[in-house]
Amino acid sequence: MALIIFDFDGVLADTLDDMLNFAQAVCTELGFDRIPTPADLDALETMSFVEYGKQLGVPPPLANEFASRCLQRFIEKPYPPKIFAGMVQVVEQLSARHVIAIVTGNTTRAVENFLHENNIHQFVSAVFAVDQPGSKVEKIQKAKNQLAPDNDVVYYVGDAVSDIHAAKQASVKSVAVGWGHQGLGKLLNAQPDHIVHTPREIIELFEKGVG
Repeated sequence: MALIIFDFDGVLADTLDDMLNFAQAVCTELGFDRIPTPADLDALETMSFVEYGKQLGVPPPLANEFASRCLQRFIEKPYPPKIFAGMVQVVEQLSARHVIAIVTGNTTRAVENFLHENNIHQFVSAVFAVDQPGSKVEKIQKAKNQLAPDNDVVYYVGDAVSDIHAAKQASVKSVAVGWGHQGLGKLLNAQPDHIVHTPREIIELFEKGVG
């Protein structure tokens, strides 16, 4: 049995359009004429809403406000983002033999709304979100301590170079996905332990008993 920790945005949830649209709306509110593009997300060394704001030219003193307003839009959205095709099956199937958790830069409420909308909440043991204290590394370690106390192998599945770095710093295995917010070349340069190109490959990876 393993502990498999998923990132949310770009791994489970297809939030690209929301991230672009919400960021543009908030930039306008804050008085900045900036149209975000996918390249802005791909350029990030740390995938967070604060760093996203800075990438868009929001001054550092306003970056936290930018992040807060974007995250609030995810909470207030009348319906959750779509789940990537095949990820319902991934979560359900893996949960039969492994423990599933989420560590994310989005909010607890947004993630829980998404899980309930897609009827997969019962397969996820815990959510460690941006509104909880600690860095991503600390949250991965917290999940490991709480959910893998018997030294089970732990994996973090993410779509950004900062996810790969966080996994390494937390001493867990990294799995990079090829359908998220950052390009395949950028992910490969960060040297993940494993890389998958489709959701089905996640299931195949764990069926092989990966190391």
